[in-house]
Amino acid sequence: MASAAHSHTQHHPRPRFMFALVLTAGYAAVEFAGGLWSGSLALLGDAGHMVSDAVALAVAAIAASLARRPPGREHSYGWQRAEVIGALLNGVLMLAIVVLLVVEAVTRLLNPREVAAHAVIVVALVSMLVNVICIVLLSRGEPDLGARGALLHVMADLASSFAALVAGVVITFTGWFPIDPILSLVIGALILVSTQRVLREALHVLMEGVPPPIELAAIGGALAAVPGVREVHDLHVWSIAPGSVALSAHLEIGDLQRWPVILTEVTAMLQSRYGIGHVTLQPEVPGWRGAAVVRVLRGISGPRGD
Repeated sequence: MASAAHSHTQHHPRPRFMFALVLTAGYAAVEFAGGLWSGSLALLGDAGHMVSDAVALAVAAIAASLARRPPGREHSYGWQRAEVIGALLNGVLMLAIVVLLVVEAVTRLLNPREVAAHAVIVVALVSMLVNVICIVLLSRGEPDLGARGALLHVMADLASSFAALVAGVVITFTGWFPIDPILSLVIGALILVSTQRVLREALHVLMEGVPPPIELAAIGGALAAVPGVREVHDLHVWSIAPGSVALSAHLEIGDLQRWPVILTEVTAMLQSRYGIGHVTLQPEVPGWRGAAVVRVLRGISGPRGD
């Protein structure tokens, strides 16, 4: 069996994460206080969303630091999946916030409460400004899964802040208080939209699914097309972490003497065409699989006595 050397994307926490984190967490406290004072569920929902943004940023920064740890005795791949676990935890947190928001919104629809509309408008406008600043900060550079998860949180929070602003404007001009819990339900839907994609990607990696847009059949065909390769068996492709793809396969070849050349061609093709840097391949010759099965069966039955 031969294994090609591999490399993975290094993730480095940046000061922009910390600045966005402090800005988001600080204004979340202000918005929460404003929501309690004004009686606006939309503002409270937006404050909860901003808290989740702050947690997302913190987890992304921690996960980026962990992902830089080199492989060791207990973690042969290193800590690359730390960012995936962080994204999954963020998604679960967001789902919990949605449940609380929906329950409170239904309660308020049944029993409408007065809302200080002018306070809602001011707080929502400042919240939108904070979100725009965070989006600009997080959009710089090439984001990993954790950073993209945090960016989606902030973008959804911008939309929820706008929804809170609309609620304040409608109440100011019409006095119709049910608009506040109705738009808080809209905020909940926005949170779900921003969460499901990150959750799906994180679960796909943890379940060791084939990374999109790679097609398993296409890779099998490309391997079989390499001169000297007759058949491909036991082909597996998965993500160690986003941006770090691994592959293992058994290749049936006609001449073992050509294996070093074939291995070089295959690994170069996989790297250049599919971006797969961690490759483990096992050569086989015709009839090897059948002979191996016979040897196993003989080992199970034990040696015969004379």
